[in-house]
Amino acid sequence: MTDSNRFDRRTVVRTIGGTALAVSLAGCAGDEPTEEEAPEEEPEEEEADDEMIEPPEEVDAFLTEWDAEGYDGEMLDATGEDELTVDVGSGELGLGFSPVAVAIDSGTAVTFEWTGEGGGHNVVADEDSDIDVDIEEEEIADAGHTVEHTFDETGNYLYICEPHLEQGKVGAIVIE
Repeated sequence: MTDSNRFDRRTVVRTIGGTALAVSLAGCAGDEPTEEEAPEEEPEEEEADDEMIEPPEEVDAFLTEWDAEGYDGEMLDATGEDELTVDVGSGELGLGFSPVAVAIDSGTAVTFEWTGEGGGHNVVADEDSDIDVDIEEEEIADAGHTVEHTFDETGNYLYICEPHLEQGKVGAIVIE
């Protein structure tokens, strides 16, 4: 045997030690995650500039009586806005309006937009509503269907979805 083919204990230890050092250094070099491995940053929550206010007593009574989906005793104050969108078919099962209660100025254009959730919906005035406007009498299930109405008179617009009234699909717009 020649010296070049000979493995002694010193050569084996040197080889193992060198391999271990290379592996540990490789682990240190990988401390910085690559773009693909980098954890996603949490998006900053936008501050809600939606002010909630107390609704008039008759609006609160109407929404409470029907156990309105998503109603928590407050309504959105959208006064000062030129336009507003109300989602038709909101909530976990698509059986609500969003916002469920809102205050607007006279002359505000309100767009009712169907989400496509919860089946067919309509938007008709409740018999106790100050304003007798049926936004959509037909049951519509198509996402993206919209109807716009400008509320020019003041009062409480109390409205329902006839197919889902018993599930609490009611809403209110207070026109000031």
